[in-house]
This record gives sequence, structure tokens and C-alpha cells, in this order.
Amino acid sequence: MNSTSRRRFLAVAGGGLGALAGCSSLQESPGGPSAGGDTDTPVPGTVPTADERLPLPMSPEALRDEARSGGPSKDGIPSIDQPRFVDAGDADFIDPGDPVFGVVRDDVAKAYPQKILVHHEIVNDELAGTPVSVTYCPLTGTVQGFERGGTTFGVSGRLINNNLVMYDRATETWWPQILATSIPGPWNETPDIESLREFRLVWTTWERWQTHRPETEVLSTDTGHARNYSGDPYGGYNPRTGYYKNDSLLFPALSDDDTFDRKTVVMGARTPNGAAAFLKDALRENGLMAGEIGGTPVLAVYDTGLDTAYVYRNVEEGSFELQDGTAVGEDGTRYDPDDLPLERIHTFDAMWFAWAGYYPETNVYE
Repeated sequence: MNSTSRRRFLAVAGGGLGALAGCSSLQESPGGPSAGGDTDTPVPGTVPTADERLPLPMSPEALRDEARSGGPSKDGIPSIDQPRFVDAGDADFIDPGDPVFGVVRDDVAKAYPQKILVHHEIVNDELAGTPVSVTYCPLTGTVQGFERGGTTFGVSGRLINNNLVMYDRATETWWPQILATSIPGPWNETPDIESLREFRLVWTTWERWQTHRPETEVLSTDTGHARNYSGDPYGGYNPRTGYYKNDSLLFPALSDDDTFDRKTVVMGARTPNGAAAFLKDALRENGLMAGEIGGTPVLAVYDTGLDTAYVYRNVEEGSFELQDGTAVGEDGTRYDPDDLPLERIHTFDAMWFAWAGYYPETNVYE
């Protein structure tokens, strides 16, 4: 399927390009003309960036050369710029096993259903008063949260390593989603190469998230766009079908590493000094897994309630054990998997081919 364009795939998969990307013309978002189109005026503001830059697999210019059209043009897949939310009890459009992307900040809990994000890929939102962007790439199985400051992010229409390339509407710089780091693009060829400020979203199911956070708000299907949110043009996760189940890609990957099947899910963690990938099935089986990133010892802790994991640094092997879903320290103190008294490293789900392509020197634990 490598030679098949994303546009053709969406048409063949059912729902077509019109269901995903606005059909023959770009639609002005509810936020006004600044939300898309090559002639739009960028939104004023700057993009908040991290103190340290994350690693790139090659030069920023070489990464740009790897970019290719995914089919839809710039903003052809429209971001949601005025998101609306409903209470959990009113979210009757989600089935218990459907994937959602959950986040909590300052006791504000939100869930973003995958069946909505697959049609938009970016939601420009606010979380406890902080402007953020929630981003999802269906081709690499990755969901990432970023602070956006006084601007918004949009879908560039380009892919690298099959992964979403975002752009910010303040500077028109390209930002590959997994790398979270700027590279030159056709609308800004000399950007400062910096990394975004990230925050964690948990990939879990609606049933698990609702049990964990019954007071959660849920992104509504009232997006301002006409889409069939009951259908996913790539397949399905409940049960796994189509693109999410088979081993085919729509575009060439940056790596042909066959350590695992291409779409095997890993929990990936990276710092400016290196990267590590923990096989998710192994985490489910083992509960705790020790590893190393850039010479620093790390510990991955599985969360049985949400079916996710967290990675911490500077951990002595054997200093914690998992008992009844909680991490127990040497002194007998119990900690929730997301609340160990250690520095947490940003971690997220990814398909193996995408992680291996962007982090070819990654440590792997299985």
C-alpha cells in the first residue's frame, strides 16, 4: 500500500475525502479566516517553547526534504478552533470500548474522543485557563498535547514518516508532531529550531476514563463542521480493523526496522539525551520495567486502571514493586502509577515503525 495516496485511501476506505477534509474547498473555521488557507493572516502571538531542544534524527532541512503531501492541502483537514464540551452523561455518541484521550489539569478533566479527532487531528482548546492544542495522528497512533500561547496550530497537509506535520499560525513554522520540534517549511524557511512545551494525554477507553474521572467533560460532536463522527475512514479500534490492524503503510517510513510488527504499540519516552521504547504488551505483563535513557536509569510503571504507563528518571532498580495496581516503595509507601515521588519523563503511545524512524538509536525494552 506504500504507493497509495492518502486521498485515495480515504476514498476507498469509506467516507471519502469529503468526510474528512472538507471536500473540494477549504471551509472557514468558526474562528474566522485566520484559521486556514494560504492567504490567511497569521494569528498574532508567539509559540511557547521548552528550555531544552529534543533530538532530531537528521538535520531540520533534511527532515523538510522528507515531507510529502498527504492528499488534503493546508487546512484541508480542519482543526477545531471553537471546541464545545458535554458532560459525561450526555456523551451517548461514545461506546465503552472507544478510544479517548484524557487529561486532567487543576482538577479540570477532559476527554477527546478518537472518533472526532480522526476527522480533525488538532483541537485548539484551553485547559484550566492555559491555551493548548490537542493533536492526534491516525497514521502513527500518536496523541500529543502542546501549549500554544497566543496562536493556534493547523494541519499543514504534509507528512513526515507518515506523521502529522503541524504548523503554527503565528510564524507559519512546521512542527512534526512526534518530534515536537520546529523545522523549516515553505511559509517560514528560517525558523529558530526549538521544541514545544508538551503535556501528557492518556490514551485509554471511554469506559476506563469515565470510571477514573466521572466528572470529565467530553469534546462534543458539535464542532461547526459537517462530519460523520460515527465512522473512521482508516478502520476501527473497537475491535481493531483496517489500517490499525494490518501491517501496511500509506507512505514510506524513515526506518525499515522489523524488530516488531510495524503497528505494535510502544510507550515511547525521550529527552534531549536519548530515547527509550517499552513494548506496551510487556508493560501489561510485567507491571514495572527498568531501562535507560542517555545513560540515566529510568523506570516504566504500568497503570492497570487506564491501560497506560508512566516513565520516571533516576530510579534505582528494585526500589519499587507493583502491588494491586500501586507502586510500593522500599519503605512500604504506596503510590499511584502516575504519582511516584520522582521526575516524570513525557511518555506516549506510538506505533513501532514511527518511533523507530524518528529515534533510530532508541533503547528498546520488551
